[in-house]
Amino acid sequence: MNDSSAERPWPVSRISDLVKGYIERLGAVWLEGQVVQFNRRAGMAFGVLRDTAQNVSIDIAVPAAALVGLELAEGARVVVNGKFEFWTKQGRLSFKIREIRLAGEGQLLAQLEQLKRKLAAEGLFALDRRRPLPFAPALIGLICGRDSKAEHDVVEVATRRWPAARFAIRNTAVQGPTAAAQVAQALAELDADPAVAVIVIARGGGSLEDLMPFSDESLVRAVAAATTPVVSAIGHEPDAPLLDLVADFRAATPTDAGKRIVPDWQDESALVDDAAARLRRFVVTRVEREWESLTAFRTRPSLSDPTWIVANRAQEVASLVTDGRRGIGQRLSAAESERAGLAGRLLALSPQGTLDRGYALVTKAGKLVTDPAQVASGDRLRIRVAAGAFGATARASTAKAGTPKEPAGARARTAGRPRQAASRTAKAQARTPKEPAAAEARTAGRLAEGTGPVKTPGRAGAAASRTTKARPAEDGSLGLNP
Repeated sequence: MNDSSAERPWPVSRISDLVKGYIERLGAVWLEGQVVQFNRRAGMAFGVLRDTAQNVSIDIAVPAAALVGLELAEGARVVVNGKFEFWTKQGRLSFKIREIRLAGEGQLLAQLEQLKRKLAAEGLFALDRRRPLPFAPALIGLICGRDSKAEHDVVEVATRRWPAARFAIRNTAVQGPTAAAQVAQALAELDADPAVAVIVIARGGGSLEDLMPFSDESLVRAVAAATTPVVSAIGHEPDAPLLDLVADFRAATPTDAGKRIVPDWQDESALVDDAAARLRRFVVTRVEREWESLTAFRTRPSLSDPTWIVANRAQEVASLVTDGRRGIGQRLSAAESERAGLAGRLLALSPQGTLDRGYALVTKAGKLVTDPAQVASGDRLRIRVAAGAFGATARASTAKAGTPKEPAGARARTAGRPRQAASRTAKAQARTPKEPAAAEARTAGRLAEGTGPVKTPGRAGAAASRTTKARPAEDGSLGLNP
């Protein structure tokens, strides 16, 4: 009951209490609006709910529990349930939300986000699944609306850039409930054609609801399963249906798709001309360099006068031959000198050399006689001299033991030797150095045993077989009878 008057006005607190009471009696209500200035804090979120038709807004407070699983973006259209609260001290009205739901495009965006997370978890949007586009496809598959601006843009731009391009066009619905199924069927037909090198799915711009068929799960899975590279050319740059994420290439617009699927023949022709020019320059440069190298080789002395090498080396070869001959001569002279020295030493050590100096060897029964006591009268002895050997018979001797004297007969026979043997002995003694007594004794032992070689001149062969008998000497020494 309003009993206020100029004389009895109400205080502000009273009207605030009344307003608060009215609002609390209103209870919980459902509101629809657009969320703006939305900020999240610890445990709560605050923002403004604006009317979708008029410029009217109210502050809102949302508990964090009400936002679980909800992607609430700036400008999202929502339907909320809650109660109004009136703060009497500030005279401020707010709406405390207990439940919040997306409405209109907001709800569609939430559904798309949920499907996007599901397909991404399966790996359908992985970058390594994307295949490269062919360089210059001979046949291009195109899925678009009938007589649409998108079809005109793709065909016109592609044929202008690459006149040889050909198209296999499939016209389908591009919006509405049947669009996703028709696009998927056309995709299957083109993917089954081995002549089709790339497939373009094109549509002009539109609202979120108009582009929803290109975010349909069945169509997205069909594109992922296709073996032919797929280009998505849906809407304009801001539009982002799920087809863009699964396609092998995303074109910003249908016009951009026409540029991406074929090369520009003018650019390629310029590249070919540039490559040909660079190849020509390379070949010319290489030929000139090789010709200069060949010319340099031809001017070398080894090629201009091939005999120069032989003539230049002839003197060196002659010098080497002379040095070789000189070295071989020196080696031969040294070897000859060494051989002569060794021959002299061998001759000095020869048993025959000892005999040539006038010595004789007396053996009895094959044993060397070195003492008269070893011989008895009548013993058969064998005497070896330089010119040969002969036998003898021993007789009694009157000489004292240990001081044997040469029998007169022996002296006479020694004196009567041919002058040639004496001369030969003298020459051998002059040519051969005298050996120690020990060496002569060893030589005598070998001759006595018959092991030492005896060399006799050919002209003395007759004397080697002569046998004489020693006669008693006048001084009574051992006599030898022939």
